[in-house]
Amino acid sequence: MPDDREQIRDLIEQWANAVHTGDMNGVLAGHADDIVMFDVPPPYEGVRGIDAYRETWPPFFQWQANGAVFDIEALDVTAGEDVAYAFALVRCGTPEDFARNPADRLRLTLGLRKEDGRWVVAHEHHSFPHLPDGS
Repeated sequence: MPDDREQIRDLIEQWANAVHTGDMNGVLAGHADDIVMFDVPPPYEGVRGIDAYRETWPPFFQWQANGAVFDIEALDVTAGEDVAYAFALVRCGTPEDFARNPADRLRLTLGLRKEDGRWVVAHEHHSFPHLPDGS
């Protein structure tokens, strides 16, 4: 049986694949009903609850359909008995974005908890570095 870190890694990789393919059910799977997400676009106070989380994805899928990518490049997982966190660097952008800044990566942090014996994402945070030139 896989250990907790492997289970969490699998959960995150399946989620990232669902994001990449625009699979809404796959994106929502493994997330807590009371998920809190802080994302790159507003609202600045984040979104709370699985319904609000669901509403954030269609515009991203539409943007991604125009040639953007979403690929995990590095993932680190730390797990306790019933809480865990993970952080990743994600290649997220269009070919034009990477032509302007080839090193740009989305920073992803996830907080997880164990519910009824399975891991769920309770907190998700996405960010890009703010560069001195304002990009």
